[in-house]
Amino acid sequence: MAVVYSKNILKIACKNLTIVASIPIVNWTGAASYNNWMKSVITTNVATCKTMSVSFIIGFMNTNLNQLQPYPFQRLRDLFKGITPNPAYTPINLSIGEPKHTTPALIKKALVDNLNGLATYPTTAGIPELRQAISAWITRRYGIPALNVETEILPVAGSREALFAIAQAVINKGASSDKPVVISPNPFYQIYEGAAFLAGAEPYFLNTTPENGHAMDFSSVPDEILARTQLVYVCSPGNPSGKVMSLAQWETIFELSSKYGFIIAADECYSEIYFNENNPPLGALQAAHKLGRDYTNLIIFSSLSKRSNVPGMRSGFVAGDAKIIEKFALYRTYQGCAMNPAVQHASIAAWNDEEHVIENRRLYAEKFNAVTPMLANILEVEMPDAAFYLWAKTAGQLSNISDTELAVQLYRDFNITVLPGSFLAREAHGINPGQNFIRLALVASLEECVEAAKRMQNLV
Repeated sequence: MAVVYSKNILKIACKNLTIVASIPIVNWTGAASYNNWMKSVITTNVATCKTMSVSFIIGFMNTNLNQLQPYPFQRLRDLFKGITPNPAYTPINLSIGEPKHTTPALIKKALVDNLNGLATYPTTAGIPELRQAISAWITRRYGIPALNVETEILPVAGSREALFAIAQAVINKGASSDKPVVISPNPFYQIYEGAAFLAGAEPYFLNTTPENGHAMDFSSVPDEILARTQLVYVCSPGNPSGKVMSLAQWETIFELSSKYGFIIAADECYSEIYFNENNPPLGALQAAHKLGRDYTNLIIFSSLSKRSNVPGMRSGFVAGDAKIIEKFALYRTYQGCAMNPAVQHASIAAWNDEEHVIENRRLYAEKFNAVTPMLANILEVEMPDAAFYLWAKTAGQLSNISDTELAVQLYRDFNITVLPGSFLAREAHGINPGQNFIRLALVASLEECVEAAKRMQNLV
């Protein structure tokens, strides 16, 4: 007899593959309950098999997968099931942070010109020219000494996969008998939580709310939690608030890292979308340099997706602490996610050019300047420090409607898709800090964003 796992069905089959029974899987609370259940299944079905020679093909899965939450956009699809949007309006999607501006021609040309590279295996470290281009960009952008391209920079296939992978590489469950902790802002990019769970760690959320300036308040974290913390995710500029961390806030987290030994993973994928050319967002490496610190226990994650409108290219980098980069490179050699050779050359072209980035910012600023005042009378909303989201709170006549109800109303009545803020957060310390907010990604064209704002004005 063979026991074959397939999705949510355990199929009991004889060796001749005749199906004896298909039994729905229950929620197991642990290995013991699973084994007991299996014994009952086998006892019930073995008599019907033609042979008493029993073999098992059992699909054991990582039980930490059971802790993963549905992704926000899956929850949004579920929320809209059975709802038909008003056909009088053309659809406008402001829910997902996917850049829609045109990919610069110089990047596409570099990609096409280097397609011959597809005939070779890429290395995890990437070609030296790419690491040199990244190092030069970091120096220009943040005004810090050049990083060592051999030890302090590693190309990655977009910041998303690297943000997930870093937890798998650095979390050490054997460090003590206590479960390791990963601290994350809340609301947050869902990858942080998933990475913590799959690494066998416990997420600990710091609520970022209007009351605390959408900042992570580390003074509220108990010493017992900090002592178990191995990794802290920070996002600046923040998703969804757009808040940029100050030098004083960086100093606080650096001092805590020195005291407790945790690693800081600074997600800076929105760093190049801001509205004042004379005041770019402060970066983590830049903050460390200003404070006279080295990069111990600090790595940054950057990406071309938002900066250069190439989300499909999957190109970014991590940089910082050489010891972490060394071990992370070793992990990634086994993980097998080296960057496509043609993409590496296209990335060099992107990192070496700023004109298209300045134009990209101009387009976003135009949209924010047009849309923000239009929504100010119906929602509690203000220009973010950076990034391309409006993090809008229900207010006035809409103050009694939940974020999910508002999302449904906008979809049903006006054919506008937004993301409920509660889908981006978890209930922590007695509240869901995303509740009664909606996130609007101003990634559509200026005309579409303005049209969406006009429709939303009809809510009241």
